[in-house]
Amino acid sequence: MTAYPELKLYIDGEWVGAGQRRLHKVINPATGGTLGELPLVDVGDLDRALEAADRGFRQWKRATADERARVLKGAAQLIRQRVDHIARVATLEEGKTLAETRIEAQVAANLFEFYAEECRRTYGRVLVRPTGTRSLVVKEPVGPVAAFAPWNFPIGNPARKLGAPVAAGCSVILKPAEEAPASAIEIVRALVDAGLPPGVVQLVFGVPDEVSRHLLASPVIRKLSFTGSTAVGKHLLALAAATVKRTTMELGGHAPVIVFDDADLGRTVDLLATAKCRNAGQVCVSPTRFYVQQGIYDRFVAAFTERMRSMKVGDGLAEGTQMGPMANPRRPAAMERFIEDALSHGARLLAGGERHGKEGFFWQPTVLAETPVTARIMNEEPFGPVAVVNPFATFDEAVEQANRLPYGLAAYAFTESGKRAMLIGDAIEAGMVAINAVTLAAADAPFGGVKESGFGAEDGPEGLEACLVTKTIHQA
Repeated sequence: MTAYPELKLYIDGEWVGAGQRRLHKVINPATGGTLGELPLVDVGDLDRALEAADRGFRQWKRATADERARVLKGAAQLIRQRVDHIARVATLEEGKTLAETRIEAQVAANLFEFYAEECRRTYGRVLVRPTGTRSLVVKEPVGPVAAFAPWNFPIGNPARKLGAPVAAGCSVILKPAEEAPASAIEIVRALVDAGLPPGVVQLVFGVPDEVSRHLLASPVIRKLSFTGSTAVGKHLLALAAATVKRTTMELGGHAPVIVFDDADLGRTVDLLATAKCRNAGQVCVSPTRFYVQQGIYDRFVAAFTERMRSMKVGDGLAEGTQMGPMANPRRPAAMERFIEDALSHGARLLAGGERHGKEGFFWQPTVLAETPVTARIMNEEPFGPVAVVNPFATFDEAVEQANRLPYGLAAYAFTESGKRAMLIGDAIEAGMVAINAVTLAAADAPFGGVKESGFGAEDGPEGLEACLVTKTIHQA
């Protein structure tokens, strides 16, 4: 088994240990035991990070596309070489299965590789002007970025926060989640080992409100990039507004699933059960509100419940585990409150609904049926392995329920009708819609939401564009 690495900060080209800093215990969610102690930044560390990011930006923005590409491609290669180590570290500290963390590491490498090529395509344009004059539209890096990443994808989220800004010529101060820090350390280490100059990336951990207030109050920071809950996102937007910083916000979701009565039942059940239990449901695009047409409802509920009951829950490092623990003790406690509230409103519990095992933070895959719209779980993101399944009669009814909430990150639909697939794709209010599929993320495709699920996009050319500003130069 890979040993859990020593936890450090990375500031101005230096790996910084605990010293006299405050420490945060990192817990293995499968056992509840302590993996290590993480140093937390103080004000002096943050000021040093800001100074380094300012200096690093002035250097890195002058780097050629080839220089940036070499670093990103080199980091991608190193991640692939170290995939087993990185995956084990992520499973130890976040809990998801090794199969999932291996994929996540490969996705991070793919993203760096994509941006290594995309940074060569930062095009401007020349406007038509009379002879002797010229107007140019050019793209420039926005400047130092303050990036905040959550714990649920401890490899992928840091890579997503770093790939596009580094490709664009920005510097980054990255604050990942303190619950799963070593995965982010490995991603930053890959960039450093690939030749990223000191000052371009800083890696800090600390008390979230202290770090965000200090960084976002600084004129050095030109852009905020945040992935997390809608409530925290609104708070950070208010802080960023004081200095009119650019923002990219990927906030909470509550993904609807519409299963029409002509769907391929077996394939649909298999895809959705796997997607629902992925990372124990701790996924911003996790399918949660299932609306199943009446003609197939009873058969779907029976098959889906059986499939969820059959999921093998256990330590993510163990052979054959299909769903690991939840990432921290807050999540099972939240599941208990959601389930209790749903049952008090009249929902039927068909599977799960309880903790699993005597140690760690495990929860049983859970299915609720006929849950009233007044229940909390129908209106608030549960962020756990629970699916709520309700019947619907008509296309318009399904669309109304799917679009009812202020969230619009992801949505899913299953139908064998080409016309219906086209219509439902148009009707759903979400930044991403999967039809007869559950995969939404790809290096070359934008990832982001609408309404209170945020704005802007990461990944794809849109992710690079979000790290650039437009300048018009008129010359006579």
